[in-house]
Amino acid sequence: MAAEIFVTNIAEKVLGQLESQIYKEFCLLWGVESDLERLKNTLSTVKAVLFDAEKKQGHNQELTVWLGKLKGVFLDAQDVLDEFECEALQSQVVEIQGSIAMKVRHFLSCSNRLLFRINMGHKIKEIRTRLDDIAADKAKFHLSELAENMHVVRGREMTHSFVHPSEVIGREHDKENIVKHLVNVVDGQNVLVIPIVGIGGLGKTVLAKLVFNDARVVEHFELKFWVCVSDDFILKQLLVKILRSIPDENCNENWNDLDEEQLQKHLRNVLDGRKFLLVLDDVWNKDRNKWIELRNLLMGGASGSKILVTTRSPSVGSMMGTMPPYNLKGLPHNECMSLFVKWAFEDREERQHENLVEIGDEIVKKCKGVPLAVKSLGSLLYSKLDEKDWKFVKDNEMWKLERKEGDILSALQLSYNLMPSYLKECFACCSLYPKDHKYLSMELIQFWMAHDLIQKSPIENQELEDIGNQYIEELYSRSFLEDYKDYGSLRVFKIHDLMHDLALSVQSGCLVINSQTKNISKEVRHLSFFDKTWQNENVLKCLQRQKSIRTIYCPIEGFGPFSESFVDTYISRYRYLRVLDLSDSCFEELPKSIGTMKHLRRLNLSRNRRITKLRSSICKLQNLQTLLLDECEKLEELPKNMRYMISLRLLEITTKQKSLPESLNSLQFLSLVKCGNIKYLSEVKQGYMGLRMLVIGDCEGLISLFPFLKCLTLLEVLCIDNCEKLDLTKVEDNQEEFTPSIRVLILSRLPQLVAVPRWFKQSTRTLQHMIIRGCPSLTELPEWLPNLASLKLLQIFGCPKLSSLPEGKLFLPTLRFFEIRECPELSRRCQPEIGEDWHKIARVSTIKIDNEFIKQADN
Repeated sequence: MAAEIFVTNIAEKVLGQLESQIYKEFCLLWGVESDLERLKNTLSTVKAVLFDAEKKQGHNQELTVWLGKLKGVFLDAQDVLDEFECEALQSQVVEIQGSIAMKVRHFLSCSNRLLFRINMGHKIKEIRTRLDDIAADKAKFHLSELAENMHVVRGREMTHSFVHPSEVIGREHDKENIVKHLVNVVDGQNVLVIPIVGIGGLGKTVLAKLVFNDARVVEHFELKFWVCVSDDFILKQLLVKILRSIPDENCNENWNDLDEEQLQKHLRNVLDGRKFLLVLDDVWNKDRNKWIELRNLLMGGASGSKILVTTRSPSVGSMMGTMPPYNLKGLPHNECMSLFVKWAFEDREERQHENLVEIGDEIVKKCKGVPLAVKSLGSLLYSKLDEKDWKFVKDNEMWKLERKEGDILSALQLSYNLMPSYLKECFACCSLYPKDHKYLSMELIQFWMAHDLIQKSPIENQELEDIGNQYIEELYSRSFLEDYKDYGSLRVFKIHDLMHDLALSVQSGCLVINSQTKNISKEVRHLSFFDKTWQNENVLKCLQRQKSIRTIYCPIEGFGPFSESFVDTYISRYRYLRVLDLSDSCFEELPKSIGTMKHLRRLNLSRNRRITKLRSSICKLQNLQTLLLDECEKLEELPKNMRYMISLRLLEITTKQKSLPESLNSLQFLSLVKCGNIKYLSEVKQGYMGLRMLVIGDCEGLISLFPFLKCLTLLEVLCIDNCEKLDLTKVEDNQEEFTPSIRVLILSRLPQLVAVPRWFKQSTRTLQHMIIRGCPSLTELPEWLPNLASLKLLQIFGCPKLSSLPEGKLFLPTLRFFEIRECPELSRRCQPEIGEDWHKIARVSTIKIDNEFIKQADN
C-alpha cells in the first residue's frame, strides 16, 4: 500500500499563523506584509480543493505527487513562520522578565532587526514562488471545493485490558479446546508447546487472554506469565521481558543491568520445579536455533508446564510446537454480524434501523470473518445513522484493490481514510514506535503538541492536553487502539500489529533508522532510532545530507546514547528540530549546540547519569514545552534563569539542589523524583499556580508540602510515592484554605501516613481514581469515602492495619472497580456473603480481592 499524502491539517495551521494578530504586527514591523498577504491568498485558493484531492489520490499517482510537493512547501512555510514566533517570544521575555542590561543588549543587536528583515523577506519570497508554481498545476486535476466532515464519533466507555468473556463473541469453542490442551497431562512431555496460528486480526491474542484468565487455568498452574515477543527475538531482551512479567520478580532487579549469563541463571532458579504457563504472544522468529536456545532455558519447570504461542506464521507454529498448531478460523457470518451490531449501534438501537442492518450485512461479508475488520468498520459507522454513509462504506472502491489472501488492510485503510484529517497525521506518528509498544497518552500528546498537530478548541480555556486526550479517546472509539487502561489523566494502550502496519503504510514523513538505511528522502521530517545504528557509517552520511529534520526520537528505553560529538556534528544541523531525544546519553555537560535550537518543543535528557550541570543557554529555548531530566542523579542544580522558558508546560527533574526552580508560570505538570535534598516546598508560591499534575517520588528528605500545596487550586492529579519522612497531616488547621478539584489521588509507600488527610475532603465531588498502597501505619479510611460522587476506581494495597471500611455503603453511582490486596483483616471482612463489610460493597460492579476476581461486571 503506497503512502498517501494528507495536508489539509498543515494548510489550516499555516493559514491560522498568517491570520493571527502576532503575524500581522510583525508584518508591519518588518515590512513583509505584501509578500505574506500574497502567500496567504495562494494558500487559501489551494486549501479549498485539498479535501477533494486527498480523496482522489488513491487512483491518481500524479495527484499524490502534487500533494507531496504541497506538503513540502507548507512545512517549509511553517518553519519560516516559526521564526517570527521565536522572535516574538524572545521580545516578550526581554520585555517582561529581562534586566536593563538584557534589554540594552537586545536593542544593540540592531544587525538583528535588519538581517532578520532581509533574511525573512528572501525566505518568504522563495516559499511564495514555490507555492505559486505548484498551485498552477491544480487546474489539470479538475478538483472541486469540498468541506470536510469534522464530526466526532460518539464516545464509548473505556475498558481495562482484562478481557471478560462477555466482551468476546464466537470464541467459546476455541477457548474450551485450548484450555483442555493446557490442563491435560501428557506423558513424556516436561514442557508442552501449543501454537495458535491464524492471519492478523482473527483474535489470537484475545483468545490467549481468555484462556490465560480462565479459572481452571489459574488453578492448574503455580506460575503464569505473559510476554509479547513481536518482531525481535533477541535472547537477552526476551529474558528481561520474561523476568519482568513473572509475579514478584518484576520489581526486584534492574534486569537490563545484568548480563545474559546472570539472566539465564535467575530464570532457571525461578522456574525450577514449578508448574508454569508462559504465553509467547505474536512470534515472528523463523530461526530455529534462536528458539531452541530459549526453549532450553524453559525446560526446568515441573512436569505439566505449558507454553502457549500465538503467531501469524504456520511455519513458526510448526517449528515451535510440540503438537500440531491450532489453526484459528474466521468467525461465522452470524457471529460477525453480532459483533458488528455491538460496535455499530447503541444497545438495541439496531431495531429502529433495519435498513442500516441490511447494508451492514453486506459490509460484514466483505470482512471475510476477521473480527478486527468487523469491529473497525462497526466503530467507523457508530456515530452515523444516515443511509448514504453506510452505502459509501459498502460500495467504496477500496474493496476493489488487489490484496493477497488473508489481507484485511482494505477495511482498515477505509476506516483510516474516513477519519478527520486532524486524526490521520496523529495516528501516522505511531509508525515511529516499535510494534507492541506500550504508549503513554501524555508522551504521545506531547509529541503531537510539539508538531502542532492538535487543533485549538473554540472552547475558552480548554488546554491542548485535554484536546489531545479527546483525540486518543476518538482513536479508541474507532478501534485504532487496544489494551486501553484509563488512569484518570493518564491512559496506557497499545495498537494492534495490523494497525501498526497501517500506520507504516500511510505515513509520508516518518522513518525508522536501521543499519540497512542507505538513503533518507528529503520528504522525511521525523527520524526514530530503535538501536544504536546512528553509529553506522552509511547512516551518518545520510544524516549529514539532511536539513529539514524535525524529530530525533528514541522510543525504547536504553537504546541511546548519542555522543556529544554526534549532537554537535549532525543533530545541530537541523535548525528546525522540534523533538530531540537524548535519553540514556553520557554527557557530563549539555552540548553547546542545544542552546541554539530555538524551535525545540520537547527535549528528553532522562537517565543522563553523568550530567552535572546544564548550560544557561538552555533558558533561551522559549518554545520548549517539555523538559525531561528524570534520573539525572548527578545533576547539581538547574540554571537560574528558567523563568525565561515561558512556554514550559511539563518538567520532570532529578536533582541534588535543595529547592524548586524559580517561578514557571506556564507549568502544568511537575514531577520530582529522587530529589533527596528537598525538604520543604515553602519557598515557591505564585509561580506554580497553574499546576494541574504533581508527582513526587523517592524524595527521602521531604518533610512537608505546605504551604506550597495550598497555592495549587487547579491541581487535578496528585501522586506521592516513597517519601518516608513526609507527614501529610501536619497542617490540618489550614485545611479549609486548600480547595483543589483533585481527580486522581495516589498515596504510595508513605510510612508516616496514619490517616488520609482531611483536606482531601474538598475533592469529594471530583475524585475519580483513588489508590492507596504500601502504607503500613494507615489504620482507617476517611469517613467521607462513601460521599465520593464521581469515584470510578478504588484500590487499597499493602495496608495491613486497615481492619474495616467506613460506615455506609460504598456503592456509588460511578464506582466500577474496587480492589483490596495485602490487607488481611480488611480482605476477610469483604469476603462475599460472609464478610462483615460485604454488604457495603456488594453492589460494586467489579471487585477483586487478593488477585482474585470476586465479582466482574457483565457489561
